[in-house]
Amino acid sequence: MERSGQNLSQRKRLGLMGGTFDPIHVGHLVVAEEARTRFDLERVIFVPNNQPPHKKAYQVAQAEHRYAMCLLATASNPFFEVSREELERPGPSYTIDTIRAFRARLGSEVELYFITGADAVLEIMTWREPEAILAEAHVVAVHRPGFDLQRLSAAIGPEQGARILTMPMPGLEISSTDLRRRVAAGESIRYLTPEAVVDYIYKTGLYR
Repeated sequence: MERSGQNLSQRKRLGLMGGTFDPIHVGHLVVAEEARTRFDLERVIFVPNNQPPHKKAYQVAQAEHRYAMCLLATASNPFFEVSREELERPGPSYTIDTIRAFRARLGSEVELYFITGADAVLEIMTWREPEAILAEAHVVAVHRPGFDLQRLSAAIGPEQGARILTMPMPGLEISSTDLRRRVAAGESIRYLTPEAVVDYIYKTGLYR
């Protein structure tokens, strides 16, 4: 661990990418790699949630399936890891609890970057302890082309909005929702998610 007296640019930086990952796809991987290089992150840790705190409009796949797919998808990148932090914690998976768990483990010398979609950040003030999230980690809002960044300030206030880092998403229109739909309809999902994940989905019968 590096000394706390070092400048921000010299301190270790760690990316946390939370989500349902149902299933993980190449869009997630591209965003993680883009954030890693853009913010000079030592590595990016994918943190699949156990129980999403906000109710989903569909039946979420079992956590162990989603965790396994994350492992398969990230195996070839030495800068990516997958954490069971939220899977081992009972109850809803709250972002602030995850940030504090990593902070307690790593110490104050490491800068934490929480990477999530801009649409999710629009609702950050409804999350548990939003002010603490913004104080204890850098929040990276990943946005699609054409997204109006002024919506962030309007939704969460100019002071909080000024503390959000933004990053345009590389031009990929891929979503977990579409992958689930394609599997249910018998359509191909090859090249939309790593081949190992495709094989896992077909072998386990997920989303059918």
